[in-house]
Amino acid sequence: MLKALSFSVPGKRTLLSLSGLLVLIGLWSLGTRWLQQDIGLAGLLGPEETFQNLFSLLADNQLTVHTLTSMKRVLIGLLLALLIGVPVGLAIGSSRTLENSTSSAFQFLRMISPLSWMPIAVMVFGIGDAPIYFLLTFAAVWPIILNTAAGVKQLDKKWLMLAKSLSATRWELLSRIIMPGILGHILTGARLAIGIIWIVLVPCEMLGVSSGLGYFILDTRDRLAYSELMAVIVLIGALGFMLDTIAQKLYQRWTHTPQT
Repeated sequence: MLKALSFSVPGKRTLLSLSGLLVLIGLWSLGTRWLQQDIGLAGLLGPEETFQNLFSLLADNQLTVHTLTSMKRVLIGLLLALLIGVPVGLAIGSSRTLENSTSSAFQFLRMISPLSWMPIAVMVFGIGDAPIYFLLTFAAVWPIILNTAAGVKQLDKKWLMLAKSLSATRWELLSRIIMPGILGHILTGARLAIGIIWIVLVPCEMLGVSSGLGYFILDTRDRLAYSELMAVIVLIGALGFMLDTIAQKLYQRWTHTPQT
């Protein structure tokens, strides 16, 4: 009985997820028909035409370079944010003085939209990938810093005292106690960072680059290729969903959190 129940819960979850997607597609179809018939917006396409155009673009490899370029920028932006955010979070979580002295400045910077830095980023770094990496890193670093610091503050002090009593070096303390204890918090911050990066990426790729999904959206607008535009929008949503699912699975595997 328990074995059957364990198989039924994931199946129910998958069924509910598919039902939600079907409802969304149905609302999309109804909304498109209403806008076409009552308002006369003939350029909008429904789900059937959009998926046909998407499969055609993928079959012709017209989106391969743009997709790979965008994914590369996401990974590099996330890596840079981790390289900066994890050490800063470790330092803030370990020092109450440092936390108090930096909290106001970090909260001030975190509240500034990353897109507002676009003109300054282009002015400083020029045209190309460099300003995109700066904007993505700036957008993604804050959840990593905050979650890493929160993880350090929630560590059991008894484990730290035990390690020190056994004459553990700083590297042993960091690698054996601190990092395994806060990795779940780091993964949570990384998942939030991926969502922010994916949202900021598309407008960032309109900064004078010649590839990427954001660039392709501008290109379809200039060519009035609205059928391809809708297909790319669906692809962006699908890729973002895939990235979030991967991050969620990594978190669940490390923390042994069951699916709900």
